[in-house]
Parts: sequence; structure tokens; C-alpha cells
Amino acid sequence: MLKNTFLHIPGIGIKTEKRLWKSGIYSWDLFLNHRKTVNPPKKLDTMSEYLKESKNQMASLNPNYFAELIPAGHHWRFFPEFRNTTVYLDIETTGLSPHYETITTISLYDGKSIFYYIKGQNLNDFPEDIKRYNVIITYNGKSFDVPFIERYFGIQLNQAHIDLRYILASLGYKGGLKSCETQLGFNRGDLTDIDGFFAVLLWHDYLRNRNEKSLETLLAYNIQDVLTLETLMVISYNLKIKNTPFSRNSLPEPVLPKSPFRADMETVDRIRSEQIFFGLV
Repeated sequence: MLKNTFLHIPGIGIKTEKRLWKSGIYSWDLFLNHRKTVNPPKKLDTMSEYLKESKNQMASLNPNYFAELIPAGHHWRFFPEFRNTTVYLDIETTGLSPHYETITTISLYDGKSIFYYIKGQNLNDFPEDIKRYNVIITYNGKSFDVPFIERYFGIQLNQAHIDLRYILASLGYKGGLKSCETQLGFNRGDLTDIDGFFAVLLWHDYLRNRNEKSLETLLAYNIQDVLTLETLMVISYNLKIKNTPFSRNSLPEPVLPKSPFRADMETVDRIRSEQIFFGLV
């Protein structure tokens, strides 16, 4: 879809882009080869310059060029072209404030391999490892995950960033990540009733009781988030191109790996019972 996009050219909006498509100018190459037939012929030199530079930037694997020029609501357009250098990211924390709370775990999934980072173990490996990727995909990461990470580690994540919260909302799927999953027919099985608040309880139980099952359940929840993100990204992309001339280029649903961790339901039930006993739920 990126090679069919003209929105990143100054002065080109949705209506103009659709007019180009309707006139048979479906791609950058078609424009460059038939620019004299484009109507209206205004700004042809500017458009040609941007498209030539676009081809150079794509060849250089630089998604930031497009992320800066394409409106954020259309960042899904460059997903397929940079999929091989994309990573899905999600964090768990002890609370919502990056000023007072801490990161407990981070999970990454790059479409092939799963990586996870745990406070007190390998969390400090994350800043170096994330440099391998050019695109980050999150759910609500622009508001939460990325600012939290940047403040915690004192780093800047300069990768192009696709936040699925806004793309899914534009498609009518609103709420948290799990809510969107439910609306789209997903079932998390044993992880269905675990949420961000319960993830905090799992971490505290792990610290207080040295219960490895709590940590494994937390990681199962955290990793499931990043695995789900790939499926949701593909679904979102396919829905976005459905009503365009490029619907035939839809992506197949990804085959996800098995998570290395499973929820321990005995631990989940015990923690939930404790919360009920103390009147906290």
C-alpha cells in the first residue's frame, strides 16, 4: 500500500489521492512514468521529487521518513514494506505513573521470535536489543508504554511507531486491548480474566512469596499481548484496504508461535480469593 500512497506529499489529501487512483495513477511508478497526463498538472515537479525520494528511503529501509510525512491515522500503510524490521512491544508495570512506578516486565515479538525482560534479571538488556528494529507496534504505546520506557531507562525510542489503539478506534473497535480482542472474536482462554491490575498483583506475589508461578503467569499475560498485536495489525491493515482499489493485496493471518509460559490457575485463584477476602475486588 505504501507505493500506492500519495498522502505524504505536501498538498495531497485523501480526495486528491482518490482522484489520482481513479485516473489510473495507482502507484509511484505510474505517476513518474505518466506525470504529463495527471490532471491537474500543478506541483508536478514537487510530487516527482517526493516520489523519487520515497523510493530511495524505502530502499534504505527508513520508515521514519514516511512516519513523519504520513498522517498518524494512516501509518498502517507502511506496515507491509517494513514488516521484517518491525517489533511488537508491551510492558507491565507496578502502576500508571512513570514518576513513581517501575517496569516489571517487557515483552517483544518480531514476527519470528519472542523476547522477554524481567526486572532484577535481564531488564537492562532491553535498550540495546530494541535498536535492532525500525518500527515499533503497540496498543496505546504512544501514551503509555513508550513514554514510560523512555523515562525509566533515560533513552529515546526513535523508531517509527504504529499505535493500534487509534487505528482500531477508526475502524469502530474501542476500549482496551482485551476489549478490542473480544469485539473481534478472540478468546484468551486461561488469561481471559487477567488484566493490568491483576498483573501488578502477580508481580507483588512473586516478590513477596518468591512464587515463580506468579512470574510465569505474568509473563504469559505480557507475551500474549505482543502476540495478539501482530494479528490485530494484520486485521486492521486488511480492513483499511478493503474499500480501496488494492483490496486484493490483503495479508494472510499470521501463524503465531506458542508462548513459553502458561498461566497457573491455582495461583490466579489464590490471589483472586485473597482480594475478595480483603474486599479489594
